[in-house]
Amino acid sequence: QVRLVESGGGLVEPGGSLRLSCVGSGFPFNQNVMYWYRQVPGKEREKVALISNAGGGYKEYANSVKGRFAISRDNAKNTVYLQMNNLEPEDTAVYYCRTTRSGVEYWGQGTQVTVSS
Repeated sequence: QVRLVESGGGLVEPGGSLRLSCVGSGFPFNQNVMYWYRQVPGKEREKVALISNAGGGYKEYANSVKGRFAISRDNAKNTVYLQMNNLEPEDTAVYYCRTTRSGVEYWGQGTQVTVSS
């Protein structure tokens, strides 16, 4: 079955960097658009970035992260990354990987990112 597993979260000081990873299995990874979302308790889940399938030549970012975050993919490793630079306390959230298959959406379990001094 489809499975997404995120990793790479943690505690970082403002201005620091983290790289999140999401490994997918159970589906043809290179054929799927991949997304990163984040959620703060009490708020709706927010789309952070997406990357197109195959070569990943098309990317989108939320305005709040443009210029600081970069999404990429390595189809040979079935992995999508989110490089996060110049992190701010407002970036604190649980980060989720998402994809869809035959109209069904799939989510990972999430990884916590905390930005604090």
